Amino acid sequence: MIEKTVLNYLSATLSVPVCTETPEKPHGEFVLIEKTGSGRNNKINDATFAIQSYAGTLLAAAELNETVKSALDNITDLDEICRVSLNSDYNYTDTASKRYRYQAVYDITYY
Repeated sequence: MIEKTVLNYLSATLSVPVCTETPEKPHGEFVLIEKTGSGRNNKINDATFAIQSYAGTLLAAAELNETVKSALDNITDLDEICRVSLNSDYNYTDTASKRYRYQAVYDITYY
């Protein structure tokens, strides 16, 4: 399951908590991953992920986002991942909860 692969990889690579659901009482920095779509062609799978980096300041969220991007650039070291591509990244501050976050959208091709 690609969600588990990405979660385990980022959890092992980053120094902040990585989760698939927003913590009930979030504090400090954390990364939230969400698969937003997927497809399959000739038995090769593609998935799109939104990776959100939360932090106490906008600058810290931007820096965490850069750390996430550096980590994901190397996910192809895993045998089951054959391609990774940054679709886009941007300031995605959550105005409802008033928490700073950045979002990086990645396309991942895997077996």
